[in-house]
Amino acid sequence: MLNEVVAPSLERGRAVPKVLHFVTGGFSGATQVALDLVQAHQRSGRFEPLLVLRRKRQTDPARIEALRTQGVPVQVVAGWSHWATVRQLAAICRQFRPDILVAHGFSDHLWGRYAGLRAGVPHLVHVEHNSRERYTPRRLRQALWLSERTDRIVGCSEGVAQSLLALGFPAGKVVSIPNGIRLEPFEQADQSPLAQRQPGIVMAARFARQKDHATLLQSLALLRQRGLRPQLHLAGGGKARMRKAAEQLARRLDVQEQVHFLGHCPDVPGLLMAQQLCVLSSHYEGMPLSLIEGMAAGCAVVGSRVAGIQEVIAHGRNGLLVEPGDAASLADALQDLLTDPAHAAALAGQARRDAMDHYGLATMTANYEALFASLLTDSHQA
Repeated sequence: MLNEVVAPSLERGRAVPKVLHFVTGGFSGATQVALDLVQAHQRSGRFEPLLVLRRKRQTDPARIEALRTQGVPVQVVAGWSHWATVRQLAAICRQFRPDILVAHGFSDHLWGRYAGLRAGVPHLVHVEHNSRERYTPRRLRQALWLSERTDRIVGCSEGVAQSLLALGFPAGKVVSIPNGIRLEPFEQADQSPLAQRQPGIVMAARFARQKDHATLLQSLALLRQRGLRPQLHLAGGGKARMRKAAEQLARRLDVQEQVHFLGHCPDVPGLLMAQQLCVLSSHYEGMPLSLIEGMAAGCAVVGSRVAGIQEVIAHGRNGLLVEPGDAASLADALQDLLTDPAHAAALAGQARRDAMDHYGLATMTANYEALFASLLTDSHQA
């Protein structure tokens, strides 16, 4: 697996190669990784980037415009049908003429690579962002067919890479590049010791079937029965019907006064550094960026015992793991941290050190750029 790679030098005098990143416009973790890579390319000057988003119902035009205002080269293609997506993306490829097309996430990596093949893009890269995806037999056959025509298949964690191998993806093409986060927003975290923060809980995650807000709300109700009433801050957009279901559950459990539905939060680092605990209750993950942000913010962290999260949290060392879907297990972990400040502070301190040492964005982007450079170098030497 690829964890750290040394980038070969691109030939002097050659035009800057172009890289197109294609990803959902739902502003998920995959979208953030693609955006981080585009901005990294702009800073390094090694690649000319373009970000292309597939329009979703929740795609916010204001966020698209904000990206353009920041200087991010971004275009949007239709998402109402797969055929329209492929046709419009292929047209963009013919105009932009990328050397590499990077297709992020299911099912966008299918349509992205079909468009790349249609437009004759020289190199295709598939990035998988979750350890469990909705592969029907038909979709898996498509993905495996495309893998024969793809240069590299990247898992955003070792767990994701292993899940791809288990599905039959070619071992010679599957590599692992762990996700990373921007560390700069968390530089002041040490100035807010855990004991001086609000004894509240943050879960920053979009409302989707993958995320398990219900178990967290149920654990909050159990804590209430035990005499603990922490405030819960839920940051993230996602599907309106999923958020509505969570709001209804909070009312049925009689914890609605403790729960704050924040929607898209423009300052997640500030929110995290003001609270003591960060939770990611999830059915499955790839590499949990929101949990890594909680670690970098100096929070005591709790996560579900699933692939991806288990790579980040070492139970009892830098956080606590709980059984997925088990509200009692989650309530026990939260109670431990809320009632034992010394234990919580020790876990939080180690979590912050681990995040700062191992999960910086610079490491992730350097590994991706090294991979892209190696593809171009190999093709020129062939």
